[in-house]
Amino acid sequence: MNLDMNDRTAVERRLWDEIERHQVGMLGIVGADVHHTQPMTAFVEGHDLWFFTRADTDLARRIGEGHEAIFVFQAKDLYACLSGELTLSHDEDRIAKYWNAVAAAWHPQGKDDPLLTMMRLACREAELWITDGGPMKFAWEIAMANARKHEPHLGAKANLRFH
Repeated sequence: MNLDMNDRTAVERRLWDEIERHQVGMLGIVGADVHHTQPMTAFVEGHDLWFFTRADTDLARRIGEGHEAIFVFQAKDLYACLSGELTLSHDEDRIAKYWNAVAAAWHPQGKDDPLLTMMRLACREAELWITDGGPMKFAWEIAMANARKHEPHLGAKANLRFH
């Protein structure tokens, strides 16, 4: 791991870069009646994540005027959970901006579908872990942890607040 986890700017840049590069994570709203997340494609804009959906989905109906939500994301050596308020926003400019072949595949009625809308996760905080060393380091640390009866040293954790 070549990233100083105490360098908040570098850690935050790495988080947004990885989400922008890979885009797919698991989105879910927080609540007693919700027990799962679902895969979604995220579009990064500042500290916000934007997602396509339809206004008639279960998720969109549950969001209502806004709801606490989480986005769980994993890249090769980065694991993150972002949280904030998820709202619906029928933003035609963003629909046009982010429309692509993937969105078109999930929304065959096209970007002019009256039920097509966007969700915005206004991220307030993130907790992330960055591992280092790859599979050989992992195997070594697991072996050493078991032999010496201590936890393995596989990376570091950071907490970020955005607002």
